[in-house]
Amino acid sequence: MSTLYELLAEHTSLPPDDVEHLQRLVGEWQLLSDLSFADLLLWVPVAEGEFLCVAQVRPTTGPTAYQDDLVGRLRSGAGAVPQRVAAGEGRIFREADPDWDGPVPVRREGIPVRREPGARVLAVVARDTNLVATRSPSKLELAYLATADDLCRMVAEGSFPRAQQAADVDTGPRAGDGLIRLAPDGRVAYASPNALSAYRRLGVTGDVTDAELAPLTRRLARDPFAGREIADRIRRALAGEAPLRMEVEARGGIVLFRTLPLRPGGEPAGALVLVGDVTELRYRDRQLLSKDATIREIHHRVKNNLQTVAALLRLQARRVESPAARTALEESERRVASIAMVHETLAVSLDERVDFDGIVDRLLASLSDVAGAGTRVRLARDGAFGVLAAEVATPLVMVLTEVVQNAVEHGFPASETGTVTVSARRANRRLRVVVADDGIGLPAGFSLAGSDRLGLQIVRALVSAELRGSMEVRPRSSTPGTEAVLDVPIAAR
Repeated sequence: MSTLYELLAEHTSLPPDDVEHLQRLVGEWQLLSDLSFADLLLWVPVAEGEFLCVAQVRPTTGPTAYQDDLVGRLRSGAGAVPQRVAAGEGRIFREADPDWDGPVPVRREGIPVRREPGARVLAVVARDTNLVATRSPSKLELAYLATADDLCRMVAEGSFPRAQQAADVDTGPRAGDGLIRLAPDGRVAYASPNALSAYRRLGVTGDVTDAELAPLTRRLARDPFAGREIADRIRRALAGEAPLRMEVEARGGIVLFRTLPLRPGGEPAGALVLVGDVTELRYRDRQLLSKDATIREIHHRVKNNLQTVAALLRLQARRVESPAARTALEESERRVASIAMVHETLAVSLDERVDFDGIVDRLLASLSDVAGAGTRVRLARDGAFGVLAAEVATPLVMVLTEVVQNAVEHGFPASETGTVTVSARRANRRLRVVVADDGIGLPAGFSLAGSDRLGLQIVRALVSAELRGSMEVRPRSSTPGTEAVLDVPIAAR
């Protein structure tokens, strides 16, 4: 199905500012639909007397009037009377008698949409109510409907929604979370049961009806600055502004506030305050943040410890006289340092994933310097590894350390010069890595499975057990040298 933007671009010549306004309206209209207990449909004129439906929303507070989606449908003639009157006369139009959509009686209204007061009509919002379950409305339903009528008048006049309200779109709270209707003097005219529950979470024991909401909420807030800020936002909404949402914490409870001015006809009619108890949600968020911070701190400490071990191995290697022992210690130091690089990256990661290209670049620079091969053997990376999970990155960096080191040491003896290239390609949730050199090639009778070198034994174990992949070491087909081909699955494990 095409998006609202695509439908408007294809079927209308509305300028960008008008399209933005319609997008803001659609972003806000779930609230209007819930308050109206009605389906909302956005219709735009596409020809004389013909209208196209470009967006639709159903209420969460009542039954829908339409089981099918009407987006992309055209209406004309008798079926488009509300749209035609609303667009042509620029006023809200309600049909006297219900229309029937199959077995469902539907009360249809047409609400013109303007971007600002006095501007031309851009589109028409149809407010269509399913009348099957009609009954005497409760106090909550009356408060909802009165607020919806005020907002619909503001839509028709061009004062709702405002441009600065875009940041609050789809961020809650919703009408069902808790609704408070304020009179023009700032006193509570109506508070829904959920709104009362939210205020009780903040410490209010009695009813809030007839109370001045701004000073009441200010006294409840644990932080005096937050209390002053939320009181100021409530007063600004009463003055006709639309401040952004805000959270208030008191007595262990956290409530999300959003305030909307109500000014139908340009006259102050109070304000709408939406409240939602988000205590449990924020508690879980804090737990997750605490766990994430703990995990990152663990990675940081592991990195520090590994770097300390690598430094000790390096110092010990300098004091060992036996060349074989010195080589073993230096190889161990490189292995430990390569693992430390992964933990260093994970220490600043938020999701246990690392940008492996940066690690490979640092690894190649380190191996070139440590081996003293920088002047005769060039190490390079080709392609991109991308972002890898920690469970793949840690064993993979050890494998690359061993394979690249072997290519430098055994592919270019004495003063031989050349290049070792690490190539990476990702496809079909697999990673293919080729470490190729243009050195002297493999010795006669070489077998990866039969090699007794410690480095290659480590590589075989990591590839099969940790990476669950496969590896092959073979002569290069078109040029002298050797290539190690590694194939690893990188899908979620």
